[in-house]
Amino acid sequence: MKRVEYPAAIKALIAQLKRMPGIGPRSAERIALWLVLSRDARPGEIAAAISESARISACPRCGFFAEESSLCEICRDESRTPEVLCVVEQPTDILPLERTGMFRGTYHSLGGRISPLDHIGPENLRIEALLERMKIEAPKEVILALGGDVEGEATSNYLAELLEPFPATLTRIAQGLPAGTGLESADELTLSRALSGRTKMAKPN
Repeated sequence: MKRVEYPAAIKALIAQLKRMPGIGPRSAERIALWLVLSRDARPGEIAAAISESARISACPRCGFFAEESSLCEICRDESRTPEVLCVVEQPTDILPLERTGMFRGTYHSLGGRISPLDHIGPENLRIEALLERMKIEAPKEVILALGGDVEGEATSNYLAELLEPFPATLTRIAQGLPAGTGLESADELTLSRALSGRTKMAKPN
């Protein structure tokens, strides 16, 4: 006797949900059935939101989230000072800093950090774009807001060497950030203290 399976549409939905990070087969099945059976699911609205998200791309200047290849909201804000540039690993690191309400400069997302074990080298990051911004925008201070783990430290040191010829003061957030962690795990108060307590980095000899 043939075994009964879900209809093809539900099976396809489960297969797509399983592709998402952190969602295994059982979770994918539960979500799919909730979308199909729950009166509150409103799958049409969810599908529309997913479709709209396809318009999101990386800001060509800083790497944060922007719509349809235009500059992001931060880069369009003329009230921000271009004299202070904060370098972060990922675009998702920008929002925690923004929520502190303390920083009114600009950002630059590297898109990752140097990690030889993951086959990620400087050429895989937005470092060339950072150097171009240094030449064009000439900020007076560059804040390295990278993680305190081994890869974050290696990336900070690498950038310190590259930025040495520029006259900008090089600082890094330090106070309040526990070693071995990234910005995404820190609360707003901790990040506020880290920004206000940033320290000047010595340029390499």
